[in-house]
Amino acid sequence: MLAIVPLLLALVVPPTGAVIVGTVRDQGGVPLAGAVIILDNQAPGTHSDARGRYRLERVWAGRHVLRVTLTGYETSERNVAVVENDRLVQDVVLRAISQPVPERREMARADAVNEAFRSAPSSAGVAKSGGGYPQPQFNTEDYHHFSDNRFLTVGANPRSTFAIDVDAASYANVRRFLTQGQLPPSDAVRVEELINYFPYDYPEPTGEHPFSLTTATMSAPWAADHRLVLVGIQGRHIEASRLPPSNLVFLLDVSGSMASPDKLPLVKRAFRLLVDQLRPQDRVAIVVYAGAAGVVLPSTPGSDKEGILAALDRLEAGGSTAGGAGIKLAYDIARDHRIAEGNNRVILATDGDFNVGTSSEGELVRLVDQRKRDGTFLTVLGFGTGNLKDSRMEALADKGNGHYAYVDDILEARKVFVRELGATLVTIAKDVKVQVEFNPAQVAEYRLVGYENRLLAAEDFNDDAKDGGELGAGHAVTAIYEIVPVGHGTSGSVDDLRYQPRGNVREESRSDELLTVKLRYQPPEGGASRLVSRAVRTDDRGAAESLGFAAAVAEFGMLLRNSEYKGSATWDQVLTLARRGVGRDAGGYRAEFLRLVEVARGMAVSERDMGMRE
Repeated sequence: MLAIVPLLLALVVPPTGAVIVGTVRDQGGVPLAGAVIILDNQAPGTHSDARGRYRLERVWAGRHVLRVTLTGYETSERNVAVVENDRLVQDVVLRAISQPVPERREMARADAVNEAFRSAPSSAGVAKSGGGYPQPQFNTEDYHHFSDNRFLTVGANPRSTFAIDVDAASYANVRRFLTQGQLPPSDAVRVEELINYFPYDYPEPTGEHPFSLTTATMSAPWAADHRLVLVGIQGRHIEASRLPPSNLVFLLDVSGSMASPDKLPLVKRAFRLLVDQLRPQDRVAIVVYAGAAGVVLPSTPGSDKEGILAALDRLEAGGSTAGGAGIKLAYDIARDHRIAEGNNRVILATDGDFNVGTSSEGELVRLVDQRKRDGTFLTVLGFGTGNLKDSRMEALADKGNGHYAYVDDILEARKVFVRELGATLVTIAKDVKVQVEFNPAQVAEYRLVGYENRLLAAEDFNDDAKDGGELGAGHAVTAIYEIVPVGHGTSGSVDDLRYQPRGNVREESRSDELLTVKLRYQPPEGGASRLVSRAVRTDDRGAAESLGFAAAVAEFGMLLRNSEYKGSATWDQVLTLARRGVGRDAGGYRAEFLRLVEVARGMAVSERDMGMRE
C-alpha cells in the first residue's frame, strides 16, 4: 500500500516541467530582440527580449525540436533533450541573410507560426484537411489610393485639424509583405499607422483629463532647413482587474476564403488569448457568417471558458461570405445583452471579403455608424493574404468607434489581446480632435506627416456633431509636423493674400512660440466636449528620444512609399536614427523594426539594380 502512495501523489500533483532559457545573438555576438522561439512547432511560443534573452516554461521531459526565426536571418533548428524539472540553457546564433531579394522568400516571422498550425494536433482547435490548407490562387487585395499631405502656407492655412482615429494595421501588414520577400504596395503604407505601432515614453496623465499631452521639436533628418514637431497623447492606463465589464460578440468569418493557416486557424488561436483574459462579469457570444449568418455560442459568462473555447474549436471554413447579415446579427445580440456603463463591443475577424448580402462599403459604414449610437462599438481584425480589403475594414472600424488591427501571427495577436487589451476594448475618450494653429512669425509652411484620410475642416473642431477619433485605455497617439521656419524659403505654391498682409499679426506672434496645440474630446458616455490647449516653443525637447525614433519610422514609411517629400532620406539614415532611439524596448518591437529596415533596404537596392523601382 505504501508503494502506491508516491504514484498517487504523482498523478494528483503533476511535475511543473523543465525550463529552457538562452540568448539569441547574431554572428557578431550582438543580442537579437524579437526572435520567435517555438518548441516542436507548437504555437504560441515566446520571443526574445531587448537583450536577446528568452524563456520557455513547463517543458515536459523528452526530446524536442527548438526552432528560432527572425526577420532577415536564417531559421535555426536544433534537437534538445530535456530532463524532468531541469533548467536547460540553449543559446542560439542566427546567420544573417546576405541579400533578401524577392525570389528568396524567408518567412522569418509568420512561417514559424504557420508551420505550427500545420503540425498542431486537432485537440488544439486546428481543423485539418488533406494535410494542408488551400492557398489563394489569385490576389484581390484592395487598398485605398491617397497622395501624401503637401506643404501648406501658414498665411493661407493657419490651422491644421485632424481626428486621432489612428490604428496600427498598416505596420503589421507591411511586416507581412517584407517577411514574405516583397516590398509593400505604396498605398498599403500609411505612415501615421507605422509611427503609432510603437509605444512611446509619454507621461501618465495626472489631472482632470484622461490623457496627457507631450510635445517636442528637432531638426528634420531628411531636410536640413526644416524642423519636426511632435504631438504625443497618452491615454490613462487601467489595470485589467479594474476594467469595466465587457459584453462582447465575436463575429467570425468562416467562409471558404478563410481556410488557409494564416486565417481561420490563426483567428481561433488569437481569440483563445482573449478568452484567457475574460472575467466572470464579462460575457461572450460567437456569431459566424459564410453564405448565411448563425449563432455558434449564445451570450455566455466569461467564467465558462471551457464552453467558449469548445465553440471556437468547432469552427471550420467553407462557403461564400454574407458579411452584412453577420454584422446585423452580431449587433442585435450585443444590444440584447447590453451592460450599462460597460464595454459593449462587436469584434469582427475577417480577410475582408464581403461578397454576399450587404456588401457595399457605403451600406456597411451606414450600418455601423447607426449602431454605435446605441453604445455598441466595433473592433475589426484583418487576417491573411490574397483577399484583404484593407480600405473597407479601416472604414468600418473608424465609423464604428473602434480599432482596426492586422494580425499576421500569434505574437501580433498577443500584442492586441494581451499587452494592449485596454486600448483594444475600452474607450476612455471619444470624438477626439486635434487642431494646431501656427505662428506666422515663426513658421512659413507646414506639412502633417500622414493622417491623409483623417483630415478635418477647421470648422469641424468646435462642432460636437462631427465625428472624431476614439482613445482607448493606455492608448498613445503620435503625430509629426514638418515645418519650414520663416526665412528658409517656401514652395511658392500660393500667392500672398491681398487683404491680409503678412505683417499684420498679433503681438503673441512675436514670441518664440511655433504653434499652439488644442485637443477637443467627449467623455465615452457623450455630453459636451472639453478643451485642452498647449503652446509649443522653438526649443521644446521634452520628448527628444520619442521624437527621434518616431522620425526614423516616418522616414522609413516615406522611403517605402517613395514619397516626393522624402528629401535626402536614406535607409542608412533610418537605421542610424532608430538605433539612437531604441531605449528600453520592453516588447522588442523597436529591435524588430531595425531588422525590417535592413530587409527593406536589401530588397529596395535589389529592385533598383534590376530596374524594377524608380
